[in-house]
Amino acid sequence: MTDTHDAARSGRPAIGHRTVDGIRVVTLSGEIDHTVRDRLGRALLPPGDAARPCTVIDLSGVTFMDSSGINALIAAHHATEDADGWLRLAGPREPVVRIMRLVGIDRLIPCYPDLRRALDN
Repeated sequence: MTDTHDAARSGRPAIGHRTVDGIRVVTLSGEIDHTVRDRLGRALLPPGDAARPCTVIDLSGVTFMDSSGINALIAAHHATEDADGWLRLAGPREPVVRIMRLVGIDRLIPCYPDLRRALDN
């Protein structure tokens, strides 16, 4: 897993992976923009070996997200649906919530106030 704690404080983007109760959790932190577009896109795609990929993307450490991040979320949503799985978002901060509402991604991908709720639903 990638250490996201120090990166979040500096604003540098970081991507971490872990599994909680059989659910893949991708933790993002820092500023999500075009500089991490390709790495983010690869990190969010469902694993090829998952029979039914279930993923929660923890956004609680994200301080900024531009259209590159939004596009990566939408691509991950479509890829996960195509694999008969589901994708959920957890804990976005207010600046990220605003952009998600503006583009309507909050109506496309279920969004929860924190990671625990996203894992439990």
